[in-house]
Amino acid sequence: MTYTEKKRWTFFGLPWTFTTYTVTDEVITINSGFLRRVENDCYLYKVVDVRLESGLMERLFGLGTIHCFSGDVTDPDLRLMHIKHAKEIKNYILKQSEEERIRRKTLNTQSLDGNPMMNEMGRVDSCDH
Repeated sequence: MTYTEKKRWTFFGLPWTFTTYTVTDEVITINSGFLRRVENDCYLYKVVDVRLESGLMERLFGLGTIHCFSGDVTDPDLRLMHIKHAKEIKNYILKQSEEERIRRKTLNTQSLDGNPMMNEMGRVDSCDH
């Protein structure tokens, strides 16, 4: 499944911007800019948590902003701003990111004390402690 949405103005929810968001089974892509184009990608398996925000103006026009918190170096808080179908897309990202982690056999862990556990070979262990 693929979702493609344009960033919209909160005023009447019109898509008069040069930012496009694309969410596929594996990647979130943000294309922005008119004269200087910027393309930012984030693999879904890196998405750790997702938050949906909707201010009063956004709710009036059926819009929402999705925050994707990831381990991505370029943008740890990837925002899909002022988009339609925000709740549906947020739920899809949440479900699909978990499926991608399982498919890639990637384990997302957090060290609560800030010190990763080392195994006998001197490598960081990938399990919670």
